[in-house]
Amino acid sequence: MDIIYYVTGLVRSGTSEDDVESLQSRAAGLEAALGERVAEIARAKSDLDAFRIRYRRDVGQLHDELDELERAIAEAELGEINRRLETEREGPSAAAHPPPESAARFTSDAIRTLFREVAKTIHPDLAQDEVARNRRHTLMVEANRAYALGDEERLRRILDAWERSPEAVPGSDPDAARQRLVRRIAQFEEELALCAGELADLKDSPLWKLKAMVDEAAARGKDLVADMVRRLKRDVMAARNRLDAMQWNP
Repeated sequence: MDIIYYVTGLVRSGTSEDDVESLQSRAAGLEAALGERVAEIARAKSDLDAFRIRYRRDVGQLHDELDELERAIAEAELGEINRRLETEREGPSAAAHPPPESAARFTSDAIRTLFREVAKTIHPDLAQDEVARNRRHTLMVEANRAYALGDEERLRRILDAWERSPEAVPGSDPDAARQRLVRRIAQFEEELALCAGELADLKDSPLWKLKAMVDEAAARGKDLVADMVRRLKRDVMAARNRLDAMQWNP
């Protein structure tokens, strides 16, 4: 809401900011900036996915193998009697705590009425062009999902977002065109803020921080992943030897 107030404040009667061309220029600049930010996020996710695959392939499998060996060692140390007692404890416990049933879903009259209002307002058949049709279609998909879940709050947010959108402004006169541009600018600024938050969350994730450490070490000529693999292989070998010794019957 603050963004909308700020942008609306740019448009004043009799000022240069009131000129449609200046608003178009600003909207084009924001759209280009948004495209760059979206591309930056896509690259970051691609890099992180590639690192995740490498880490899982080289390190994750060894971690899983070591975990499995340690579980086997723990079972061997507990012995057959403890394993049988554990099995007996799991039986009654499972019966005493059956899996929870999914909550019954219902749709109230208020939600049905609200959904009809949303559908009547944003239905794709009301679009004047393909761009508007795609926008309306996306919102209808979200509205259908919210209705199926009985999410009244989400339906209200969808309706509110539409009412604040450029497409909701009727008419082809200069004032209508100007108002649509102002709303478009607000949309771009809001989406840029969301992108900034998404990128910040991405870079704050544990996997990203690990990747940053690996990349920093690689710049110094060190391969942290290879070092992890060597240590894990030694731990796996030691655990396997220990398990073999515990299971050996002369």
